[in-house]
Amino acid sequence: MMEYDYLLSLALILLSTKLFGLVTKKVKLPQVVGALLAGLILGPACLGILKETEFIKQVSEIGVIVLMFCAGLETDIKELKKTGKSSFLIALLGVIVPLAAGWGVAAIFNKENDLPTSLMLQNIFIGIVLTATSVSITVETLKEMGRLSSKSGNAILGAALIDDILGIIALTVVTSCADKSVNIGIVMLKIVLFFVFAIAVAVGFNFLFNKWTGRSKKDLRRYVIIGFVFCLLMSYCAEKFFGVADITGAFVAGLALSNGPRATYLTNRFETLSYMLLSPVFFASIGLKVVIPKMSASIILFAVILLVVAVLTKIIGCGLGAKICGFKNKDCLRIGIGMISRGEVALIVASKGEAVGLMNEKYFGPIVIMVVVTTIITPILLKFVYKSKDTDKDSKGELQVDKFTKGTAFEEHEQRLINENQ
Repeated sequence: MMEYDYLLSLALILLSTKLFGLVTKKVKLPQVVGALLAGLILGPACLGILKETEFIKQVSEIGVIVLMFCAGLETDIKELKKTGKSSFLIALLGVIVPLAAGWGVAAIFNKENDLPTSLMLQNIFIGIVLTATSVSITVETLKEMGRLSSKSGNAILGAALIDDILGIIALTVVTSCADKSVNIGIVMLKIVLFFVFAIAVAVGFNFLFNKWTGRSKKDLRRYVIIGFVFCLLMSYCAEKFFGVADITGAFVAGLALSNGPRATYLTNRFETLSYMLLSPVFFASIGLKVVIPKMSASIILFAVILLVVAVLTKIIGCGLGAKICGFKNKDCLRIGIGMISRGEVALIVASKGEAVGLMNEKYFGPIVIMVVVTTIITPILLKFVYKSKDTDKDSKGELQVDKFTKGTAFEEHEQRLINENQ
């Protein structure tokens, strides 16, 4: 007999994420906080009503892919180019500072070695876990506030994507020391080839898609389908052939379509798909992953220190990178806070390390706590630092206008995001 429990799970997730989202909205917090709390409360960590199944896992993966595809669609490419060099420096310091601090904290607590790998590698790996950034939480929060296309928003997007690449390199270096089957040279080559592939395909698809859609003045559903196919194929190729995160491929796919005449139409359609099903499942699934094991007093102390270090190192590292690049103090703080969330990325990295003998299982609990708290506080802090409704001023003192304030269509889209996202 066929199992239909997944239907009940979906119903509970959609209802609970919306109810909790409305509650957090009432207290002037981003609704994504409510969705995260819904998964945490209904999941194994609290009530145990829901658990992560393979179906929920796969739907949530599509959810984050669509979320990043929409982020690409809504990104101002010109502004992203302007912040390109800045994003690299922000990402670089946002990796180096947490890695060094995480290694230092682990070195203080991790004295007994009961794993086949050296203590040095194990401690470095804890630092690598702290380098992870889950940009999906920040993206959803900035979209909700209509600030995704701001100067600081573009810097966060660019830095988070570069952070992902740097994290892969750091993880590969350490795992190659523990697992001789991993070849760092091949991994680096694949990353370079991915960017060559992505740029060539994005430019080619942009030309063909705009030429094809330009034949008609109507917004046709076939445009949405072809756009989604392109998004999925880019995500697949990124993971399958190049070892780069699928969300990076999805973001590139969105960028390829962002400057076309159908960008607003595509965004509207994918936003509907996202908020009706995919995004709630994805954000709830983060909470469903959380299982907090029993911990000793010393491990709890380690968890508290690790959490503080995780928050401060991203703010300091990324904020310092932004300051060097000439960002104002308020934008430096915004960028640093936007990079705090570790989300599901840190959990995946930690699981990988545990599997290859780079992390003792007793440290998984502190990492879970760090992931949960950083994921929840990031949108809260972002709401606080973006509370000013003033747009950033350029060097001439004139007000800059974000992408979504240019033209009636963009105004309507922004207003819909703010007013109907409830």
